Amino acid sequence: MTARAATRTAPAGRQTALARRLKQALAKARAETAAALDRNEPGDRVTAGLSRAMDRVVRDVMDHATAEAVPARAHAARDALAVLALGGYGRGQLAPHSDVDLLFLTAPRASVRARRVVAFALHALWDLGLKVGHATRDVDDCLARARANMTIRTALLEARAVWGDAELARGLRARFQRELVAGTEAEFLAAKLAEREARIARFGATRFLVEPNVKEGIGALRDLDLLGWLALYRRRRPKRGDLGPLGAKPGREARRLLRARVFLLTVRCHLHHLAGRAEDRLGFDVQPEIARRMGYRDRRSNRAVERFMKRYFLATKEVGDLVGQITAALEEATEGDAPRPQPIAGRDGTGLVLLGRRLAASPGALRDDPVAVIRLFHEAQARGLAIHPATLRSAAQAASRIDDAVRADAAANALFLDVLASRAGAEATLRAMSETGVLARFVPDFGRVVAQMQYDRYHAYTVDEHTIRAIAMLAAVERGEHIAELPLATELFPKIRSRRALYLAVFMHDIAKGRGTDHSELGGALAEALARRLGLDDEEAETAGWLVRHHLAFSRTAFKRDVNDAKTVEDFVALVQSVERLRLLLLLTVADIRATNPAVWNGWKGQLLRDLYWRAEEVVSGGHVAEHKRARVEDARDRLRSALADWSDADFAAYTARHFPPYWLSFDTDAHARHARLLALRDRDAAGTAVAHRIDRFRDVTEVSVATADRQGLFASLAGAIAAAGASIADAKIYTLADGVALDTFWIQDHARHAFDEPRRLARLDELILGVLAGRIDLARELAKRRRPSWAARPALPIAPRVLIDNDASTKHTVIEVNGRDRPGLLHDVTLALARQRLSIVTARISTYGDRVVDVFYVRDRFGLKVTHPASLAQLRQRLLAVFDDAPGGTATAA
Repeated sequence: MTARAATRTAPAGRQTALARRLKQALAKARAETAAALDRNEPGDRVTAGLSRAMDRVVRDVMDHATAEAVPARAHAARDALAVLALGGYGRGQLAPHSDVDLLFLTAPRASVRARRVVAFALHALWDLGLKVGHATRDVDDCLARARANMTIRTALLEARAVWGDAELARGLRARFQRELVAGTEAEFLAAKLAEREARIARFGATRFLVEPNVKEGIGALRDLDLLGWLALYRRRRPKRGDLGPLGAKPGREARRLLRARVFLLTVRCHLHHLAGRAEDRLGFDVQPEIARRMGYRDRRSNRAVERFMKRYFLATKEVGDLVGQITAALEEATEGDAPRPQPIAGRDGTGLVLLGRRLAASPGALRDDPVAVIRLFHEAQARGLAIHPATLRSAAQAASRIDDAVRADAAANALFLDVLASRAGAEATLRAMSETGVLARFVPDFGRVVAQMQYDRYHAYTVDEHTIRAIAMLAAVERGEHIAELPLATELFPKIRSRRALYLAVFMHDIAKGRGTDHSELGGALAEALARRLGLDDEEAETAGWLVRHHLAFSRTAFKRDVNDAKTVEDFVALVQSVERLRLLLLLTVADIRATNPAVWNGWKGQLLRDLYWRAEEVVSGGHVAEHKRARVEDARDRLRSALADWSDADFAAYTARHFPPYWLSFDTDAHARHARLLALRDRDAAGTAVAHRIDRFRDVTEVSVATADRQGLFASLAGAIAAAGASIADAKIYTLADGVALDTFWIQDHARHAFDEPRRLARLDELILGVLAGRIDLARELAKRRRPSWAARPALPIAPRVLIDNDASTKHTVIEVNGRDRPGLLHDVTLALARQRLSIVTARISTYGDRVVDVFYVRDRFGLKVTHPASLAQLRQRLLAVFDDAPGGTATAA
């Protein structure tokens, strides 16, 4: 008889009554869960309540199965059966939409009846809509599988009897402890740590990702589970929640872990409840709502969501730090006899010793002399040694003794400065100092940005993690490790004289974020104060403060302004004033951007920074943008003449007469030659349009040049065609020749910010450009295809559109900056609005920061002048803001 047939042996009425009763019980449990979450009850209570409710459901199903659905005709030992809860359900921490993991434990050679009971129970639970993970095994099978599979062994470790033959369940527990656990602690530890490494590699090697995984991330619930498993494995009589076997202190450490578990369980319950499914990624879309439900409110300096996420990151930091220290201590304990302490050569009297290959100190030495804590990390970095896990925990406990006297200690400050500016790289040391709380105590301003996030998709890490990564990047540049992608930064580093000020500025550049004020200005003052405290002289301190105050100036100018505009360079040079500061600011900018988000940096951004650097250096070194302009134009023409040796003098003279002087200073000779041949091709083409593209691997962009008759709205049409092809515009330069021919050049990338280089897509791009300009292709319809539902369904972050109009940034053009939420076809819509204002776009700078787009246009009116009339400016603002009316994410503003 099949399992389905077995269910028909029960009276239909009783079976229907059972299903009705169970559905009512589950509905009640879910309603109680929802109400508890609405009241923001702690997650341990919610999950424990759900687990108890599920226990009742399982018991009810099993009672019905054994008494009525598949009744026993006579007692048989082979009918023995027990149900054990596994996983989160076994721990009594069942989240709202988690799987219900069950082990049906049978007697050896289980009877047909026992298997029919299991089949009935599973179908009954499935019919309730539950996701049931299950296995049916006898004790011997359980032990054999657990011996070969560490995941199964872990599941059995915390199995909890829910129903059935208690003796069967006790027998499994006894044999499991005796035959599998005893003497295998080292094997289990090694396997669990290997699993953790694989998990970290999969879910992110830092706990400070701004969309973390609540279950699997570093310091998240799985790390807490790991501690629980290790503690259970090391106890002869296991007791859940007791971490004493791991050496955890029964007081402060245990309380910290308990608080973290309750908080993380609460977050996970809200996450499941809001998603309506088993969802463990804490995405941007749900962070604000969970923050609201957990009682976080906006404050003047921080939004509620940022305060909530800071609490999240602090919780995972505490867990991750303790897990690292505890597991390191356990690893050492399994290595055999403890090594004997060895004095450190040349360091008598420091209280530091070598234990094997690790640096160690007695707890008393760190407690009695807090400066020794700083010396510990300095020595470890200088010698390339790991710090003994017990000593790290002692350092964490001694951190609270770091006070104003220690912060004023000249020796301690000199040691820290050595750590920070080490050519070997300070990343590992700074992270260890942060994880023990020492860094936050020694530099209290750093403590304020620990776990500080920014609610956007541009910044991938919290401020403290970003800062440490920026220091690591700076040291890597100094060591020459990024010469291929950062040639200029690598070349400049040996030339700077203020490297200590630079390292300090990188450390402090975001130190004032989250304080409700200009973080650059306040950060500059804090940097100067810390510089003097650390022993830098007045000049170095002033330099560090200046770098922090202006750490965004290089990128803002390079990415948002036309560096071929004389006033752009003159204004930037007026700020930097010296070659030294120019070099320092470039290096800080590179380290900052490279540490912001792995997807942010690309070759094109590097080229924009290099372009600004070379133009600024020319002026700072004694030249002037406006000087020698005629000579530079003549030189550019001479170089092009050599490149076009196959052209006649008459043809070359006619060609050069078509260009105005600014064109010659905006491109190099190779580009001039490509344009000349493109325009010649266009002149011969019956349709009067020519398109060419070139892939630039170093800059990671594709250059697209279009030569065609100029007309109103040409830029918008070209931008639309490029968007319809699936490309993004990184930069654009627009020139109109003396004979009315437009030469428009675009630098485009794919949506991953790499060169748009697939041949099929490039062919489609050419087809779209030519078709749109000829009127053969309906651009609106092509763009509609790109505005796909998947983009519309993407969670919208609150980004308020802004329009900034500046008539002082350029001597000849009005500069318009448009900020707002990105979407396919946005640039087309913006430039179409400009065209309808009868404005000509001369240059465009297109930048994307996560979901935010920042488009900057240099424009002139139809008379070739700036837009200055108040009514025209007001109408321009309104038209540009109207572009965002259909885009989610905020209320439009103008400035």
